[in-house]
Amino acid sequence: MSHAPMPRPPEPSTARVVEVRVAPVPLDRLTPLLAPERVGELGRHVAAVRRLLGGRTVWNINSTARGGGVAEMLHGLVAYAAGAGLTVRWLTVGGGPEFFAVTKRLHNRLHGSPGDGGALDAAARATYDATLAAQEQQVLDLVQPGDVVLLHDPQTAGLAQVLRRRGVWVVWRCHVGVDEHDQWTREAWAFLRDLVEPAHACVFSREQFAPDWVDRRWLRIIPPSLDPFSPKNVGLGAEEIDALVHREEMVVEGGPVPSRDARVVLQVSRWDRLKDMGGVLDAFSRHLDALPSDVHLVLAGPETTGVADDPEAVEVLAACREQWQSLPAAARERSHLLSVPMDDLDENARTINALQRWATVGIQKSLAEGFGLTVTEPMWKGRPVVASAVGGIRDQVEDGVCGLLLDDPRDGEALVGALASLLADPERCERMGRAAHLRVRDHYLADRHLIQYAELFGQLLESGEA
Repeated sequence: MSHAPMPRPPEPSTARVVEVRVAPVPLDRLTPLLAPERVGELGRHVAAVRRLLGGRTVWNINSTARGGGVAEMLHGLVAYAAGAGLTVRWLTVGGGPEFFAVTKRLHNRLHGSPGDGGALDAAARATYDATLAAQEQQVLDLVQPGDVVLLHDPQTAGLAQVLRRRGVWVVWRCHVGVDEHDQWTREAWAFLRDLVEPAHACVFSREQFAPDWVDRRWLRIIPPSLDPFSPKNVGLGAEEIDALVHREEMVVEGGPVPSRDARVVLQVSRWDRLKDMGGVLDAFSRHLDALPSDVHLVLAGPETTGVADDPEAVEVLAACREQWQSLPAAARERSHLLSVPMDDLDENARTINALQRWATVGIQKSLAEGFGLTVTEPMWKGRPVVASAVGGIRDQVEDGVCGLLLDDPRDGEALVGALASLLADPERCERMGRAAHLRVRDHYLADRHLIQYAELFGQLLESGEA
C-alpha cells in the first residue's frame, strides 16, 4: 500500500499571520485629479457599501507586505478605503522555503511556464496544506462571521474553505494568468480548483485568465490601479531625482546611471524569469549599433533578500550578472544592473519613481503578465512604454498611441527597433508620453478600483447569508 508523504511541520517563526498597519488616507486627496462626475460616483458607491457593511470588517490576506505589485496596491487601496470610513484590515500569511517554492511553481504555471520544473504532487499539496493549516486559527481568531475577506493569489486560496465555514463572505483575487491555457496552466488549476471553489466570488484582471469551471455569475474583472500620491508615483524635484538614481549602494553591475546628457531605457521588475530581464540585456547587446550612441540600458529590481515569497530572485539576478560580465565591453559600458535596497520601503519606492522619471522610455519585455504596474507607473510619469503584447499589458497600452507593443515577446530585434524608432523622434516620444499619462488617469486610478469592489461587496451582501 502506498501512502502520501507526510508534510514536514512548518517552522513557527515563518508560518504565522502578521497584521499590516496602514494609516487612513482621505479620498479627497484624489479629487483634484478627477472629473466632478467621477468624484460623485465614488462618493455614492462608498456610502452605499458603508451602509451595507454596517459593523463588518473587510479583510485583505496575502503573503507579503513588501515587494511586488499586489503589496503596493494594497497599501494604497487599504489606506483609501479606511479613509472613506470603512473598517479595513490587512493580514499576511507566512511560510518556509518549501511553501514558497510550491506557490512560485503555481505562479509560473498559471503564466504558462514550467518554472523550476518541480511537481505539483501530493508532497507539494501536503506542504501547502500544512503551512496554511498552521495559521488557520490565527486568522479565525480575528475574522468574524459576516465579515468580507479578499484572499489574494495562490498563497492564500487554501483559507477559503475554513473561512466560508466560519460564515464569512470570501472573494478570491487572482492577479496572474494567461489568455490561452496549456498543460502548465491546467496543472496549476487542477491543484487549485478545490481550494478556490468554496469562495463566493472570484476576481481576475482579464476574463481570459479564469478557468472554465469558475462560476461566471460571480466572476468579476477588476484591473489593478496605482496611487498617484504614493512614494512610487508622487512628483519629485530634479535634485531628489538626481540623488536617488545615483545611489552607489544599488549598483550591482555596470557604472552608475548616466547623467542627463545621456538617454536611458529602463525596465523595472522583480528578478523573475517571466520578466525576461536577461532577454532585454541580450537584445540590447546584440543590436547595440541600431541605437543612438548616447542610449543606456538600466535593469532595476528589488534587493533579492527583501521579497520573502519569491525564491527564484537570487538565482535570476545571479544569471543576469553572469550574462552582463560576458558581454562585449561596449555593451557593458552602456548597460547597468541595479538592485534597489528594500530596508526602507518608502525610499525604495522613491528610488524606482526617480528612475522612471529619469528614463526616456520604459520597457516591459515580459513573457507573460497578468497586469503590469511597472507599465502603468512610467505611463503616469509621461513616458511611452515598449512592452510585450501579453496579458493585461494589451489592455494598458494603446499600441501606437501611448507606447508600442511587441507581438513576439522573445523578439529582441523588434524590441530594439521599437526603441530606436521612438528615440529617433523626440516629438513622437513626448506625444505618446502625454497620451500615456491621460490613459492612466482615465482608467487606472484608485477611484475606479474602489467602485468596482464596492459594487461586488454590495452584490454579495444583498444576495443572502454567507
